[in-house]
Amino acid sequence: MDIGRFAIFLKPSAKTRDNAWVPWPRGATMDARLFLPNPMTDHPRFTLNRSMVMLLPEQPFLDWIKAVDPEPVPGLSLEDVRDDASVFLLPSEVADSPETAMRWVEKRWQAFFEFMLGEWFDDSMWPENMSLAMFREWFTPRFHSMVWDMAPESPITHEDWDDEDDDMPSMLH
Repeated sequence: MDIGRFAIFLKPSAKTRDNAWVPWPRGATMDARLFLPNPMTDHPRFTLNRSMVMLLPEQPFLDWIKAVDPEPVPGLSLEDVRDDASVFLLPSEVADSPETAMRWVEKRWQAFFEFMLGEWFDDSMWPENMSLAMFREWFTPRFHSMVWDMAPESPITHEDWDDEDDDMPSMLH
Protein backbone atom coordinates (compact mmCIF):
# COMPACT_ATOMS: atom_id res chain seq x y z
CA MET A 1 0.00 0.00 0.00
CA ASP A 2 1.31 3.45 -0.88
CA ILE A 3 1.04 5.24 2.46
CA GLY A 4 2.14 8.50 0.87
CA ARG A 5 -1.27 9.17 -0.60
CA PHE A 6 -2.88 8.91 2.85
CA ALA A 7 -0.26 10.87 4.77
CA ILE A 8 -0.69 14.45 5.88
CA PHE A 9 2.35 16.08 7.36
CA LEU A 10 1.63 18.88 9.80
CA LYS A 11 3.53 21.15 12.12
CA PRO A 12 2.54 23.92 14.50
CA SER A 13 2.33 27.24 12.72
CA ALA A 14 4.48 30.02 14.05
CA LYS A 15 2.17 32.56 12.42
CA THR A 16 -1.03 31.84 14.37
CA ARG A 17 -1.67 32.72 17.98
CA ASP A 18 -3.74 29.59 18.61
CA ASN A 19 -0.95 27.25 17.50
CA ALA A 20 -3.05 26.10 14.53
CA TRP A 21 -1.85 23.28 12.30
CA VAL A 22 -0.70 24.06 8.77
CA PRO A 23 0.41 21.71 5.96
CA TRP A 24 4.05 20.66 6.15
CA PRO A 25 5.89 19.86 2.92
CA ARG A 26 6.08 16.22 1.80
CA GLY A 27 9.43 14.70 2.69
CA ALA A 28 9.96 16.95 5.72
CA THR A 29 11.78 15.15 8.50
CA MET A 30 11.82 17.62 11.37
CA ASP A 31 8.72 17.84 13.64
CA ALA A 32 6.54 16.06 11.08
CA ARG A 33 3.53 14.03 12.23
CA LEU A 34 1.82 11.29 10.29
CA PHE A 35 -1.95 11.11 10.40
CA LEU A 36 -3.71 8.15 8.79
CA PRO A 37 -7.31 8.39 7.58
CA ASN A 38 -9.75 8.75 10.45
CA PRO A 39 -12.66 6.28 10.54
CA MET A 40 -14.92 8.93 12.14
CA THR A 41 -17.91 10.27 10.24
CA ASP A 42 -18.52 13.98 9.87
CA HIS A 43 -22.13 13.81 10.98
CA PRO A 44 -24.38 11.41 12.90
CA ARG A 45 -25.70 8.78 10.51
CA PHE A 46 -25.71 5.36 12.18
CA THR A 47 -27.44 4.40 15.40
CA LEU A 48 -26.83 1.37 17.58
CA ASN A 49 -29.62 -0.97 18.59
CA ARG A 50 -29.21 0.20 22.17
CA SER A 51 -30.53 2.89 24.47
CA MET A 52 -28.34 4.51 27.09
CA VAL A 53 -28.69 5.19 30.79
CA MET A 54 -26.14 7.29 32.64
CA LEU A 55 -26.18 7.19 36.44
CA LEU A 56 -25.32 10.62 37.79
CA PRO A 57 -24.16 10.61 41.41
CA GLU A 58 -25.95 12.95 43.81
CA GLN A 59 -24.80 14.65 47.03
CA PRO A 60 -25.44 11.64 49.34
CA PHE A 61 -23.03 9.57 47.22
CA LEU A 62 -20.34 12.23 47.56
CA ASP A 63 -21.02 12.50 51.30
CA TRP A 64 -20.54 8.72 51.62
CA ILE A 65 -17.24 8.87 49.69
CA LYS A 66 -15.95 11.61 51.96
CA ALA A 67 -17.10 9.76 55.10
CA VAL A 68 -15.46 6.41 54.32
CA ASP A 69 -12.36 7.46 52.37
CA PRO A 70 -9.27 6.77 54.54
CA GLU A 71 -7.30 9.22 52.37
CA PRO A 72 -9.84 11.87 51.34
CA VAL A 73 -9.20 13.81 48.17
CA PRO A 74 -8.99 17.49 49.16
CA GLY A 75 -11.71 19.55 47.51
CA LEU A 76 -13.50 16.57 45.95
CA SER A 77 -16.75 17.96 44.56
CA LEU A 78 -19.96 16.57 43.11
CA GLU A 79 -18.80 17.87 39.73
CA ASP A 80 -15.59 15.81 40.10
CA VAL A 81 -17.55 12.66 40.96
CA ARG A 82 -19.90 13.23 38.01
CA ASP A 83 -17.07 14.09 35.61
CA ASP A 84 -16.82 10.64 34.04
CA ALA A 85 -20.21 9.17 34.91
CA SER A 86 -20.82 5.53 34.10
CA VAL A 87 -22.94 4.84 31.03
CA PHE A 88 -24.89 1.65 30.46
CA LEU A 89 -26.20 0.47 27.11
CA LEU A 90 -29.59 -1.19 27.31
CA PRO A 91 -31.42 -3.32 24.78
CA SER A 92 -33.64 -0.89 22.88
CA GLU A 93 -36.61 -3.24 23.08
CA VAL A 94 -36.69 -3.01 26.90
CA ALA A 95 -35.86 0.68 27.08
CA ASP A 96 -37.88 2.44 24.41
CA SER A 97 -38.91 5.34 26.67
CA PRO A 98 -37.63 7.01 29.84
CA GLU A 99 -40.31 5.23 31.86
CA THR A 100 -39.48 1.72 30.63
CA ALA A 101 -35.75 2.41 31.00
CA MET A 102 -36.29 3.55 34.59
CA ARG A 103 -38.35 0.43 35.36
CA TRP A 104 -35.59 -1.72 33.83
CA VAL A 105 -32.89 0.02 35.91
CA GLU A 106 -34.91 -0.02 39.13
CA LYS A 107 -35.62 -3.73 38.68
CA ARG A 108 -31.82 -4.13 38.83
CA TRP A 109 -31.17 -1.35 41.34
CA GLN A 110 -29.00 -3.45 43.63
CA ALA A 111 -26.60 -4.54 40.86
CA PHE A 112 -26.29 -0.95 39.66
CA PHE A 113 -25.85 0.35 43.21
CA GLU A 114 -23.12 -2.19 43.95
CA PHE A 115 -21.38 -1.40 40.67
CA MET A 116 -21.34 2.33 41.42
CA LEU A 117 -20.07 1.80 44.97
CA GLY A 118 -17.48 -0.69 43.71
CA GLU A 119 -16.10 1.96 41.38
CA TRP A 120 -14.81 3.70 44.52
CA PHE A 121 -14.31 1.17 47.30
CA ASP A 122 -14.55 -2.56 47.99
CA ASP A 123 -17.66 -3.94 49.64
CA SER A 124 -16.20 -3.75 53.17
CA MET A 125 -16.82 0.01 53.04
CA TRP A 126 -20.32 -0.05 51.55
CA PRO A 127 -23.41 1.03 53.49
CA GLU A 128 -25.01 -1.88 55.32
CA ASN A 129 -28.66 -1.24 54.49
CA MET A 130 -28.96 -0.36 50.84
CA SER A 131 -32.44 0.05 49.39
CA LEU A 132 -34.21 1.23 46.27
CA ALA A 133 -35.10 4.46 48.08
CA MET A 134 -31.42 5.02 48.90
CA PHE A 135 -30.44 4.26 45.27
CA ARG A 136 -32.94 6.92 44.12
CA GLU A 137 -31.42 9.46 46.54
CA TRP A 138 -27.82 8.70 45.56
CA PHE A 139 -28.19 8.51 41.75
CA THR A 140 -30.19 10.18 39.01
CA PRO A 141 -30.56 8.06 35.88
CA ARG A 142 -30.40 9.97 32.58
CA PHE A 143 -31.97 8.16 29.64
CA HIS A 144 -31.12 8.61 25.95
CA SER A 145 -33.01 6.61 23.35
CA MET A 146 -30.62 7.25 20.47
CA VAL A 147 -26.99 6.13 20.60
CA TRP A 148 -25.08 7.38 17.55
CA ASP A 149 -22.07 5.53 16.18
CA MET A 150 -19.61 8.15 14.94
CA ALA A 151 -17.01 5.54 13.98
CA PRO A 152 -18.96 2.90 12.02
CA GLU A 153 -15.81 1.60 10.32
CA SER A 154 -14.23 0.69 13.67
CA PRO A 155 -15.54 -2.55 15.16
CA ILE A 156 -17.24 -2.39 18.52
CA THR A 157 -15.39 -4.58 20.98
CA HIS A 158 -16.34 -5.89 24.41
CA GLU A 159 -13.98 -6.19 27.34
CA ASP A 160 -14.94 -8.47 30.24
CA TRP A 161 -14.12 -6.65 33.48
CA ASP A 162 -15.16 -9.54 35.75
CA ASP A 163 -11.75 -11.14 35.23
CA GLU A 164 -10.01 -8.13 36.75
CA ASP A 165 -11.62 -8.36 40.20
CA ASP A 166 -9.16 -10.89 41.63
CA ASP A 167 -6.48 -8.66 43.18
CA MET A 168 -8.16 -5.27 43.27
CA PRO A 169 -7.12 -2.79 45.98
CA SER A 170 -9.85 -1.50 48.29
CA MET A 171 -9.63 2.04 46.86
CA LEU A 172 -10.28 2.16 43.14
CA HIS A 173 -10.22 5.92 42.46
